[in-house]
Amino acid sequence: MPAIGYELTHLQTLESEAIHIFREVAAEFERPALLFSGGKDSIVMLRVAEKAFWPAKLPFPLVHIDTGHNFLEVMAFRDARAAQLSARLVVGSVQDAIDAGTITEDTRPGASRNQLQTPVLLDTIEENRFDAVFGGARRDEEKARAKERVYSFRDEFGQWDPKNQRPELWSLYNGRHRPGEHIRVFPLSNWTELDIWRYIAQENLEIPSIYYAHTREVVERDGMLLAVTPLTPPLAGERVLSRQVRYRTVGDMSCTGAIESSAVAIDEVIAEVAATRITERGATRADDRVSEAAMEDRKREGYF
Repeated sequence: MPAIGYELTHLQTLESEAIHIFREVAAEFERPALLFSGGKDSIVMLRVAEKAFWPAKLPFPLVHIDTGHNFLEVMAFRDARAAQLSARLVVGSVQDAIDAGTITEDTRPGASRNQLQTPVLLDTIEENRFDAVFGGARRDEEKARAKERVYSFRDEFGQWDPKNQRPELWSLYNGRHRPGEHIRVFPLSNWTELDIWRYIAQENLEIPSIYYAHTREVVERDGMLLAVTPLTPPLAGERVLSRQVRYRTVGDMSCTGAIESSAVAIDEVIAEVAATRITERGATRADDRVSEAAMEDRKREGYF
């Protein structure tokens, strides 16, 4: 009798690994949480989490650190998806922290609130006593993220030491931590941007409309197309342009650029991503251009 073979596709292998990580964390930690911004990576991460615990509800809340300068389409999607799952949504507000005087905003023209997310995230983790926090970061995004383990230890100050990481042999993860410390967990570490889009297509996942080509008013700044909104007006001397664009990544409007595109369907986006040789963060995130080590410096301080 011929042997019966059982092979997983590439996406099934990645999904299986991520499901294993979710279940390990749920079994090992007392108060995990999942960072959910409404962006494509967190959408995929949330879908995998659903599969990991189906038919039960998610055993942890969703967390978002809101700069107050996020795209309205993405915030609407975030709220709708949380409501659809009857999931608890914990929102840490950068604006509330500014109003309370715990952080100070740079109000110079063109400044971004993106770095202000870090202290708000750390305060949110401390207030809710989260001991494990799932993030949607992938190793292909940026070289600092390529260094990070699946289980990323953070000390009592929420800081990450890239030179002092724990080995992860044979998919064995070390979640040991003391009170006040926590672990950042990255189930999508081994995925690529192309994997994310192919999974979205495979699962027929709904995503915010700004990931597809649409006409938007933008300005060209430092080689990027940045949205023109009441919160992010053009700087002196900048000319407002009307362009057909889409977003490869979403975040704070002040530092997230769009790309010119005609891709209005998922297969067109996949073809576009397959042809590019620049990561989405390298192409469209101004906060990563501050220095060669911009992301690593932020991660050391407690960033996602």
